[in-house]
Amino acid sequence: MRIAHERVRAQVPATSANLGPGFDSFGLALELRDEYELEVTTGEVEITVEGEGADDVPRGDAHLVVQSLRAALDHIGAAQVGIRLHCTNRIPHGRGLGSSAAAVVGGIVLARALLADPSALDEQEMLQLATDLEGHPDNAAPALLGGVTLSYLQGGRAHAERLRVGTGADGSSILDPVIISPAAPVATSTARSLLPEEVPFADAAFNLSRAALFVHAIAEDPSLLLTATQDRLHQERRQEAMPQSVALVQMLRQEGVPAVISGAGPTVLIPAGAPRHLVRLVRDMVDDPAQWRIARIGLSGGGARTVLL
Repeated sequence: MRIAHERVRAQVPATSANLGPGFDSFGLALELRDEYELEVTTGEVEITVEGEGADDVPRGDAHLVVQSLRAALDHIGAAQVGIRLHCTNRIPHGRGLGSSAAAVVGGIVLARALLADPSALDEQEMLQLATDLEGHPDNAAPALLGGVTLSYLQGGRAHAERLRVGTGADGSSILDPVIISPAAPVATSTARSLLPEEVPFADAAFNLSRAALFVHAIAEDPSLLLTATQDRLHQERRQEAMPQSVALVQMLRQEGVPAVISGAGPTVLIPAGAPRHLVRLVRDMVDDPAQWRIARIGLSGGGARTVLL
């Protein structure tokens, strides 16, 4: 497979997974994007990073964008190339907003954009590659496809469907995401290590009903979101790693706000229905309000995108 282009830019959205009951399956894309600018060279890997995690992410072949780009080129039998990469990171790291999925998907779509025949790496193959590198498709799917996605594994292969999101009387999306993010990160591995190997049958059945209701709520009736975002499988089991985030979710829900833990946390997501007095509510509920960021970030209808330079 021939490399036909030398410079390309990719933008990949932040994502929020689980959305309450849809553990490892539901995800949505947020209008907050990391940007990666790639130039093909004949030399060694050169990487510059600005923004989130600039002092912490590895350089060289250990960088996640480079790893996924090289994996994609290998997958289609294309020659490896020298890389000059500049990353503008806007997605906070270690907050449950899909920063690693953005990097993985970014590398894959950069590789595709370099090809003389981009159809050699289709959407399904890109999702599978991203899932193989990430370990699960819940963030990779919305990062690639945009919108709200339902992802699943069948026969060892990753699949994803975009879910319909309804609109209000004014034509705007039913979903209007707000994130409440603490200053301190939590590693995904730490959050996952707190989950049990088995759960009670009743809890599994509970989450199944809420996940089904969630699909209806975002398409037709957002007033059901408080019920549709209930969870008994993962959020409270992670309390040890993010006690204030879990407590904040509980208190907001008592106020009628459909708050959930975003992905592996510790960010709190309100997919819709955030009250006007949210800032005051949060200030009264957390120990140190200055350590929390509240931002309304729109739902991204589009996923990863590239442009040749």
